[in-house]
Amino acid sequence: MVAQGFTVDLKKPLVFQVGHLGEDYEEWVHQPIATKEGPRFFQSDFWEFLTLTVWWAVPVIWLPVVVWCISMSISMGCSLPEIVPIVFMGIFIWTFFEYVLHRFVFHIKTKSYWGNTAHYLIHGCHHKHPMDHLRLVFPPTATAILCFPFWNIAKAISTPSTAPALFGGGMLGYVMYDVTHYYLHHAQPTRPVTKNLKKYHLNHHFRIQDKGFGITSSLWDIVFGTLPTTKAPRKEQ
Repeated sequence: MVAQGFTVDLKKPLVFQVGHLGEDYEEWVHQPIATKEGPRFFQSDFWEFLTLTVWWAVPVIWLPVVVWCISMSISMGCSLPEIVPIVFMGIFIWTFFEYVLHRFVFHIKTKSYWGNTAHYLIHGCHHKHPMDHLRLVFPPTATAILCFPFWNIAKAISTPSTAPALFGGGMLGYVMYDVTHYYLHHAQPTRPVTKNLKKYHLNHHFRIQDKGFGITSSLWDIVFGTLPTTKAPRKEQ
């Protein structure tokens, strides 16, 4: 189904076009178009609607889940001093998942028709249109699907009474991740920490796209050697 010399028509729905790019997809998708309004994905209004998510949907939908999970652990006998470090552990574990997903799933290299199509839907669209404000955070359906394996992991590495709090901490980490991600793309930070984080992430989009996979921090990029390096300026003789 891959077409030689195929050219994507940005005025038409994109999802079922990008697969035809074959091996050229990797280069095409990493040539960003920095406009706030994104392209149309599907001809169908129903499927198009499912690809659009406002940023505030993330905390509105998932913070109540975080509270509910923590309350479950409390109802099972865990005290607040016991729960606090568990929640922080969940946040920490999420930062690792954030890195792994971004590096090994979102940046997987594809060249087949359906591989390109799936990748574009999962993450390629974000690199092609990084400022698309309605396709920046995870759609709730995608997050709900990811909850199942994450919940099973939480149960596997903790006790029945602490698993809900650990999972709630991970979900809190996810909310922080997605809100931070949106902030880095569309806000104008004034503090040094957030200014540097924005520069770090936009560098991943517009300069070195195979480095800098952390969003909320550069911790795992440092650990695994994917921290972008900047060359020192040459001194004049």
